[in-house]
Amino acid sequence: MSTETERPPRADAVRNAGRILDAAREVFAETGPDASLEAVAKRAEVGARTVYRHFPDREALVRAALERSITAALAPVLERALAGDDPRAGLVAAMEATLELVSRERHVLAAATNSGALTAEVTAPVLGAVAELAARAQAAGTLRPDLTSDDIGRIMGMLTNVLWGMDQNDDSWRRYLGLMLDACKPEGASPLPHAAPYRPETQSDKCLP
Repeated sequence: MSTETERPPRADAVRNAGRILDAAREVFAETGPDASLEAVAKRAEVGARTVYRHFPDREALVRAALERSITAALAPVLERALAGDDPRAGLVAAMEATLELVSRERHVLAAATNSGALTAEVTAPVLGAVAELAARAQAAGTLRPDLTSDDIGRIMGMLTNVLWGMDQNDDSWRRYLGLMLDACKPEGASPLPHAAPYRPETQSDKCLP
C-alpha cells in the first residue's frame, strides 16, 4: 500500500507556504482585495507555480491567509478571555481584538467575501467564543439579561460595518464599541422589542472574521 499521501510536508514546503501567506496579507493590505496571485508570488519570492501548488485557487489562498491572521491575532486573546474570571472584561477584550483584526486585515476580509472564502466555518470559533463570554457575563449579572446570542452576532456585524467608512488606521470604531457596551449594561436597560430570526447568510455577517 502506498504511503505517499501520508508523508508529512517537507520543511521547505511548510516554510514556502508560510511565506506565501504572509506575503498575501501584506499585498492585500497594500493594494486592496483585487491583488493578483502573481503579485503575491513576487512578494514571497517564489514562482507562481509554487503558489498554485500550495493553494490551487484564489479562494484557498485567501481563506488560508485569513485563518492564519485569526490564529495569530485572535486565538490567544479568546483563549485568555475564556480562561479568565471576569467574563465581561473577557468579552470586551474579545470584541476589541476582533475589531482590531477587521480594521487591520480589511482587504483580506473583502477578498475573502468576494471569493466566497469567508464561511460560517471560519467565523464560528470567534462568534462562538464571544457568545459564550456574553452568556457568562449575563450569569454574573454584568450584561443585560435579555440579550441573545443572535443579538451578539448582529452587534458584531454592526460594529464591523462601521469600519468600512473609516480609514484603515483610524481607531474611531472604539467610540461605537463603547456606545454598544454601555447599551449592553444591565443598569437602566429598557425592555427590548421582539428579536427577528437570525440569518447568518446575510452580507453584513460575511464581514466578520
